[in-house]
Amino acid sequence: MEKVLEKLKELESGEVGIIIYSQVKQDIILSLNKGLLIPLASAAKVAIAFCIAKLVEERHYQWTDIIEDVILNPEEDSNEVYPHFQSRENLVLQDAVEVMIACHDSFVADRIVQFCGGWEMINNKMKSYFKSINITQNPRDLDNNGEMSEMLELLRLIYQGYKTNPDLWIPIINGLVRQRGNIEGIPSHFLNHMTGGLDNVIVDIGIMGEFSRNPLLFVLGAKELPNRYKEKLADEIIIDAMKLIYDEYCNQEVALENTSLSNSYSAY
Repeated sequence: MEKVLEKLKELESGEVGIIIYSQVKQDIILSLNKGLLIPLASAAKVAIAFCIAKLVEERHYQWTDIIEDVILNPEEDSNEVYPHFQSRENLVLQDAVEVMIACHDSFVADRIVQFCGGWEMINNKMKSYFKSINITQNPRDLDNNGEMSEMLELLRLIYQGYKTNPDLWIPIINGLVRQRGNIEGIPSHFLNHMTGGLDNVIVDIGIMGEFSRNPLLFVLGAKELPNRYKEKLADEIIIDAMKLIYDEYCNQEVALENTSLSNSYSAY
């Protein structure tokens, strides 16, 4: 994990934070600036989806409820990821939540929130679980933010929830799995995540590794960076850090396999 920290320290300006949670140890194994308040951009859609899942769990809504007058954002990639939805005006709530996450679709996010009571109601619902997380209609609003430690806990609850009650959490997991933010060198099925970004902000929240076999949960964020459209160094450093997290996951799996083999031999 020291290599991950060393890489992030190459960011010469701005603030950066990271938290990595190990399913093996059931504990945080790396933490830097866990209290950092970070603009979430599109990553806030995971928080929106969490609130919707809780409303479904409480039986205020059902995943099969129909949302009418849905418009897909033409600037996002739903035409490639969900070509079969392009002529649809109505979607069931489950599909809408999945599209919102997989395609970073703010149009669909707004339609979901309006269907489920409006932005104020969803934000109040969010704060009943996480005091620091604030959700706004405009994902580029700097008040659309959250503390890194709370975003990690939100992700952990989603992952653990899926393991115990997959029918409830499947729309969120489907969205994370289908999002196409691939990184060269990391198998796409080993990186199930939600990215967010502004001119001077990078956020990545997700699950690194084989989903059903001890993945690492992570939240990585940096703010007050040089303009990312003019200067690519920060993005390159973050990508390299992600590759190092993947290396840590691979090392963990090798260590677990060796331990299992050692225990097998000692049984004879």
